[in-house]
Amino acid sequence: MFEIGNSLREARSRRGIDFAQAELGTKIRGKYLRALEDEQFELLPAQTYVKGFLRTYAEYLGLDGQLYVDEFNSRFATGEAGDARTVRRSSARPQRRARGFETSIVLASLAAIAVVTVVVISAWKWAGGGDTPSATPPAKKPATHHVVTKTAKAPLLTVIGVRGATHVTARRGSATGSIAFDGTIGLNDPQSIRGTRLWVQIDAPENLKILVRGKVAHVPGNAPRVILVTGSGWRLA
Repeated sequence: MFEIGNSLREARSRRGIDFAQAELGTKIRGKYLRALEDEQFELLPAQTYVKGFLRTYAEYLGLDGQLYVDEFNSRFATGEAGDARTVRRSSARPQRRARGFETSIVLASLAAIAVVTVVVISAWKWAGGGDTPSATPPAKKPATHHVVTKTAKAPLLTVIGVRGATHVTARRGSATGSIAFDGTIGLNDPQSIRGTRLWVQIDAPENLKILVRGKVAHVPGNAPRVILVTGSGWRLA
């Protein structure tokens, strides 16, 4: 564990950078940079902003951005994903037992049917039934399978780095929805994000080529932007 704010402040002081220079270099407002150094994370709009700004600011100062995001997650973020993993692990074993039990029942039933069939045939022959009837059932017409070809639909959102790396966070539905993507898009690094409605935070939109359902979307400005994306288009949040 380390102090996030003090570490950022010391790194900035060592490099002789003031807030005005840092704001210009990161495109993050100075009051948010000061809040990060003071660990006043409640001054930022949402945790996704905190993580994105932490990563960008730390990497601007020559630090490991992911290390700072992990430290923030361990001290301030919730652990819903971990709980979900625990539930999945705990429920996996009973399901396997249930499938094994069902398989045993099916095998036992098949074996019983086979035994009864053999007994019936043997009794019929013993009673003088003679040869088995020669009549054969009418041939069945081969089933006709209609193959329906579906046209692949383009992903709702595609982002490609064209000028430099930038961090992108996409959530399903709204700012409080589940995370569809959270990471840094590098140069010539395409990332497709699927869904029906996405809340997307982009730290530096001018570094990206953004496509909605395969069509180019021009997100204006050179500062962090939050947009809402649906199948019909996008708008600023």
